Amino acid sequence: MSVYSVKGKGWRYDFTHNGQRLTAAWFKTKKEAAAAEAKRKEEAENPIQEEPREKETPTDMAFLELLNLRLDFVQEYRSERHYKTYVHHGRRWTKSWGKLPCKDISTDMVQAFMIKRKQNSSAYAANQDMVYLKALFNWGKRRGHINDNPVDRLEFFPVEKRPRYVPPPEHIDKVISLADPDTKDYLITLRETLGRMGEINRLTWDDVSFPDRYVILYTRKKKGGILTPRKVPMTNTLFEVLSLRHQIRDEEKPWVFWHSYRSTKTGETQVGPYKDRKKFMRTLCQKAKVPYFRFHAFRHSGASLLDNSPEVTMGSIQRILGHESRRTTEIYLHSMDDLEREAMRVLEARRQKSHTDSHTDGEGATSETRNPLKLLEPAMGFEPATC
Repeated sequence: MSVYSVKGKGWRYDFTHNGQRLTAAWFKTKKEAAAAEAKRKEEAENPIQEEPREKETPTDMAFLELLNLRLDFVQEYRSERHYKTYVHHGRRWTKSWGKLPCKDISTDMVQAFMIKRKQNSSAYAANQDMVYLKALFNWGKRRGHINDNPVDRLEFFPVEKRPRYVPPPEHIDKVISLADPDTKDYLITLRETLGRMGEINRLTWDDVSFPDRYVILYTRKKKGGILTPRKVPMTNTLFEVLSLRHQIRDEEKPWVFWHSYRSTKTGETQVGPYKDRKKFMRTLCQKAKVPYFRFHAFRHSGASLLDNSPEVTMGSIQRILGHESRRTTEIYLHSMDDLEREAMRVLEARRQKSHTDSHTDGEGATSETRNPLKLLEPAMGFEPATC
């Protein structure tokens, strides 16, 4: 659709002619936008013949306008979570560059912003800002809105990576046992599928096959934000949980897990699938008296258990987790390789042997050769100590 509205802004037209994108905004009414589009199409199809001139570089765009265009795109083509993250970062950026054209934002300015972000928060937070800002400028370059990306010449801050806490199965089971019935079903589904939170939140009854005992999970991890499905076999435990929920389900609700909530925009009560549900995990972990962990730890814990089973292949673990790359799967595997364990056993054995050799008699050794101090006693006039 070439004429459309953006809430709170107005109408715009957007079409492509001979590979060139032609757009304008913001019109007060759809009629005005359609009339302007028709006039622009007429001009594009019947251009005024002029003398040849040098090709002009694309007109640079105001940073705030570029950001708004990117937000419109992300809202339409990406997940809601991705959109909210962009809004969160964008509020910080506009405080610094909201009134500037993109061409006036230099690499030094961005670097100063990132250093301050690192000092006020962390290197990890600054790197996240850098990733999203770099994507914004690259998107603007691909669309022909700007000519340069000042973030391209920056390097990420070094981040200290700490070992991730992976809860053992008994800790996960203890937390689940203390949850209310609905939350318990949700956590069991996470544990039994090794799914991501977003994948379980968008799970519908159409994605559950009881005859063939599998569920279909969808993820947006592929490039372009396209929802990609994968089948995950149901365990007996998951089959029982979902069967009971299916029997008592509200047939008007397509989701396996849904809730009622008050909209922050309208103030009215709405019904929809689960969204962010991490807050209760801290309370449950405190009650269970185990270290705090969140939903993603279920995937790490389950992947490590599978990795410890010789009959399970790396490829199977990769497909269950929904990873495109085997290297990503290896991040989730926290068990030691057998060769590494054997190497450490050899190290320990050699160290103990060396320690023992230095404190035991060697073959043919005398007490004098084993005690250098005693050899020096006669020459130095020492008398043997008596007790």
